[in-house]
Amino acid sequence: MAKVTSTTKIKRRKITFFLNSSDAKEVILIGDFNKWNPKKHPMKGDGNGMWKKSVMLVPGSYEYKFLVDGEWKEDPQSIHKSANCFGTYNSVFNLTADLV
Repeated sequence: MAKVTSTTKIKRRKITFFLNSSDAKEVILIGDFNKWNPKKHPMKGDGNGMWKKSVMLVPGSYEYKFLVDGEWKEDPQSIHKSANCFGTYNSVFNLTADLV
């Protein structure tokens, strides 16, 4: 009798986050995917107010915020929010699975 094995694995995907903040001097992407570490994902500005950062993520639901010049900001483009323990909200991003 033949043994059947699965070689299906979950694929990580490159996701790019954007924030338009023309007066910002520093923007950092922070979320549960980087353990809310402000040193992990500084964003790069294009000089015209658009900031971006790409990260590799496995499928799942992620909470995140932007730290803009030391101030926490929700993602204005995200329609999904989740209440946090500080009495404010985190933005939520849901990444679906692609199987290889």
